[in-house]
Amino acid sequence: MAVTRINIGPVHPSTHGVLRLVADIDGDTVVDVQPHIGFLHRGVEKLVETRMFMQNPPYMEKLDYVSPMSYDEAYVAAVEAAMGVEVKERAQYIRVILLELQRIASHLLWIGTMCNDIGQMFTAFMWGFQDRDMVLNLLEEAAGGRMFYVNMRIGGMVRDLPPDFTDHALALMDYMEKRVREYERYLERNPVFMERMKGVGVLSYDDAKNLGVTGPVLRASGVNFDARKNKTYYVYQKLHFSTQVQMAGDNLARYKVRMMEIRESIRLIREGIKALPDGDALGMPVKLILPAAKNRISIVSRELPRGECIMYLVADAQKPYRLSIRSPSFINLAALNFLAKGQRTADMFGIMGTLDLVMGCVDK
Repeated sequence: MAVTRINIGPVHPSTHGVLRLVADIDGDTVVDVQPHIGFLHRGVEKLVETRMFMQNPPYMEKLDYVSPMSYDEAYVAAVEAAMGVEVKERAQYIRVILLELQRIASHLLWIGTMCNDIGQMFTAFMWGFQDRDMVLNLLEEAAGGRMFYVNMRIGGMVRDLPPDFTDHALALMDYMEKRVREYERYLERNPVFMERMKGVGVLSYDDAKNLGVTGPVLRASGVNFDARKNKTYYVYQKLHFSTQVQMAGDNLARYKVRMMEIRESIRLIREGIKALPDGDALGMPVKLILPAAKNRISIVSRELPRGECIMYLVADAQKPYRLSIRSPSFINLAALNFLAKGQRTADMFGIMGTLDLVMGCVDK
């Protein structure tokens, strides 16, 4: 066996951020691949110790710049748990609606970049960004920003939904439901796409559990786990949330899970809007000095678009004493070596694309 070691990165069009891969290749077969991370490390978990509780949400949003609202909410939820604050009912519905919109936006970007990773479908890339832009317009209506939002406050939201938001959201969901079918027809009838996806990067049920992968990567291998259902929060149990699972564990299954999740998010948004109660949704005004935390330690679990995120917060009187984040991209990247071994070199990037990595989420 003649093994050649090649260096890929640290800047490469298929890495979804700044990542270096050191790969051992035998001909066109991957023998071993080792990710080298840290190029985006900013020490966020340590940085938050020097800031008051509500000075930190802007740092959280930069961890996953594809779904920033999700990290913002997870951190604020940890602070709320430490302070013993219950989120207002209307605000719970609004958070679910906005988080599911953020999930759709994240998955649409993933569709485009994943197709680029396998060297196919520039049309899908343009479609994904075009449709994602419509979702971002809707999020901008609610939060005032297109990229970063910082719209969570302790106990509620910065502002209530604007008057026409629900009508705009329902119209967009009707459009998006049709578009999902168009994506599937376009991609799944393409023989090159199917060849690059079906049977490639197979992760079995047992291996998925043993490796600790999370999110769509886990559910594509038949593991029926979603924090929105298994560790339910807000009003997901009232909205009859259904976990989306596939059994094959390959690239195609990971693609299908995310397409199914877009459909489920559309359903949740419609149901959430229909059940949206009246009342106040506003949280506490931003103050540096807050009531002292009631719980020394808080642990919250949230289902981000890339998988389960766990925030472990040790609270001081007015700021985090410690914060530890279990980020989904870091966990899923750790499985790349296992998945890529024995695959063709070109398929390594397709596999990495279906892991849906964001390097800010990996490095923290």
